[in-house]
Amino acid sequence: MVAEDGRDRPVRTCVGCRSRAVQSDLVRLVAEGTAITPDTRGRCPGRGAYLHHDRRCFELAERRRVWSRAFRARNEETPTGWDVSRVAALFDDIPSDRTRRDPDRVGMSGPTSRL
Repeated sequence: MVAEDGRDRPVRTCVGCRSRAVQSDLVRLVAEGTAITPDTRGRCPGRGAYLHHDRRCFELAERRRVWSRAFRARNEETPTGWDVSRVAALFDDIPSDRTRRDPDRVGMSGPTSRL
């Protein structure tokens, strides 16, 4: 597939919002048993699912219960459900990291913003 900017880059679908995006803009997730873990380097074996690095997409994926479909797992294989704690931790880090780096810039849209 070709990205919208005309370059030949891989395009994947976010399992949360179902929109298509360039693969580099998404986080790859892999299932290790019943635990879903972020594959930040994109090198883990097995089937991967892609998700925007956005809490809203994660919440949509949780609400829609996409994990069994995304990883093509039967209900018998995951009787207790999916452990998404590692993925949730990935999104818990987002706001705290931004405020620690530069608390004066929280909520500003860009480098040209003025107080």
